[in-house]
Amino acid sequence: MPMLSAYLLVSHGSHDPRPEIAMSHLAFSVQSRFQKIESQQDKISYSKYAGGVAAPPQCETKYETVGTAYLELQPQPLHLQIVEFAQNILSRSTEQSLHLKILPLFLLAGVHVMEDIPTEVEAAQRILGDNVVIDLQPYIGCHGGLVDLVRLQKNSIRAQKYILLAHGSRRPGFEHHTETLAANLGLTTAYWAVQPKLESRVKEFASSGYREIAVIPYFLFAGGITDAIETTIEKLELQFPGVSLKLAQPLGVNEEFADLIWDYLHK
Repeated sequence: MPMLSAYLLVSHGSHDPRPEIAMSHLAFSVQSRFQKIESQQDKISYSKYAGGVAAPPQCETKYETVGTAYLELQPQPLHLQIVEFAQNILSRSTEQSLHLKILPLFLLAGVHVMEDIPTEVEAAQRILGDNVVIDLQPYIGCHGGLVDLVRLQKNSIRAQKYILLAHGSRRPGFEHHTETLAANLGLTTAYWAVQPKLESRVKEFASSGYREIAVIPYFLFAGGITDAIETTIEKLELQFPGVSLKLAQPLGVNEEFADLIWDYLHK
């Protein structure tokens, strides 16, 4: 039996409007990639019937739908957002079943990724029943292609030392992927919410005589935390005269990130 396909990008949620705007742009970019591939496939299929030998099959092209949802700070809990998204897809189609891939746009294996999101997905599955198959994908921080995006961040700034600044988590083992990624690129890790903090890393490098330090934010989008990071950097420059601190852009600001997500979902 034919089954529709749809994709849902899930992020944390924020009081700041910028991450939600960025998520909408990201979903549009990813869906555009699906549409481009399907359009090319339609042209190939149509060409088989060229020359008047036979008429091409009469069917409407079904582009995959890419949506967004949020774990927190929304009127509805995540599981109801998932249910609403799936039901909306089915209501606009003659198909009665749906394969829904959910991709958590989280960079660390913290409590949200390992506990909260799976619980919400299970609740949504119970409500939707057997007509919707929910496929929870590994969080985006697992993707090997992230190393290339972080390398782009690093290469955008010339410095003597580079600090990869991630959020951090209270869940043991959260730092595994971050530490591995940093080691592969010659970066030193620091965390916003746990030790070692950005301040201690800057003090360590400044005391060792380094005068050009770059901070690579291991965050997807600009928002309240990246603003706070900028403020902290300004204070650190006052605290350490003669030290130049440069801040790179977040990961999700370029089209390469949309390519990475499309590749992840298109497997």
